[in-house]
Amino acid sequence: MIIGVMVTTTRHHVQTAGQGDLHDLTDLVARVVSESGLSSGIATASVIGSTAAMTTIECEPGAVADLNHLLERLAPREGRYAHHERWGDDNGSSHVRAALLGPSVTLPFEQRQLLIGTWQQIVLLECDTGPRRRPFVVQLVGE
Repeated sequence: MIIGVMVTTTRHHVQTAGQGDLHDLTDLVARVVSESGLSSGIATASVIGSTAAMTTIECEPGAVADLNHLLERLAPREGRYAHHERWGDDNGSSHVRAALLGPSVTLPFEQRQLLIGTWQQIVLLECDTGPRRRPFVVQLVGE
């Protein structure tokens, strides 16, 4: 029997500029952990939607450019997608990119602090072709 485990969920939004726009959410997630009253557990940051992604990366212009270049090679924006043919839109690459990276990232925390590396940041990557107001949640499970 597990005693003392709590779950907290906070909701947030970020405004994005379109495909390739990346937002560092590390400070926000760290603040949620710090203010939660929980001493240790896991923190999950998850974007709501199928055309954006969460991951970790060193959030510096070179690494961000490298990630976007790789995604352009794997799922080119101007590529041919069955999704376009079915729905008459232009964001087939967006769905593929988001699926490759996934909608969430989960990291441990201890003594009310995220256990992440010095050059490891939690980021939301916009994969859709236009600007979006992206909802995301931070959920903590811990004690």
